[in-house]
Amino acid sequence: MTNPLTDHAPDNAPGYRRVLLKVSGEALMGSGSYGIDPATVDGIAADVAAVARTGVEVCLVIGGGNIFRGVAAAARGMDRAQGDYAGMLATVINALLMQNSLERQGIATRVMSAIQMSSIAEPYIRRRAVRHMEKGRVVIFAAGTGNPFFTTDTGAALRAAEMECSALFKGTQVDGVYSADPRKVPDARRYDTLTYRDVLANDLNVMDAAAISLARENKLPIVVFNIHEKDAFSRVMRGEGRFTTIVASD
Repeated sequence: MTNPLTDHAPDNAPGYRRVLLKVSGEALMGSGSYGIDPATVDGIAADVAAVARTGVEVCLVIGGGNIFRGVAAAARGMDRAQGDYAGMLATVINALLMQNSLERQGIATRVMSAIQMSSIAEPYIRRRAVRHMEKGRVVIFAAGTGNPFFTTDTGAALRAAEMECSALFKGTQVDGVYSADPRKVPDARRYDTLTYRDVLANDLNVMDAAAISLARENKLPIVVFNIHEKDAFSRVMRGEGRFTTIVASD
């Protein structure tokens, strides 16, 4: 089975030529239960900046669940489409805050939104996004796909495929994929490697089925790790630490 952390790595970089990092909105809360913890955002930004300085082209997708979650609102009676649009706006807030933190780290950054809001973000144009990364800028994709009923995980898989990324890295609250939430089920099984088929067949709660299917169709490896560990992104890019890889079967 291929290893997405060693295959296709250029000689002058610790990992891939171009990668997409998906960060959940909840990851930005730190130890809080809502909103944004500036120290946590700065920590993630510093990690992304360290990878970008190695010459790896980096783009990001950040969820909005720390501010608003459309599915949860729909469960309480709100129109699902309206709730999802509100959630997309939450991702723009998170993207702008991450941009600010990255730029304070000295990293040139662009926010590109699937919903046009020209005063604060560029419209998403695939070729322009690629050109930004070729110039060494970190690109943050905001507002999901611009359509309701699609998660930011699906948006991340879509953008990673469009950008022809070598892998999609998903920073979560735990150090890989488990058979159940290890914070609730202490004896949950942890996996080092899975196939897309394993994830779908066992209904493993790592990304939604649409995102996994899109990654499988485009042969896009997924690497799942704990974003809260110190220098987590940098270390996983070097193949260090604990993580789960999701790839096609041999």
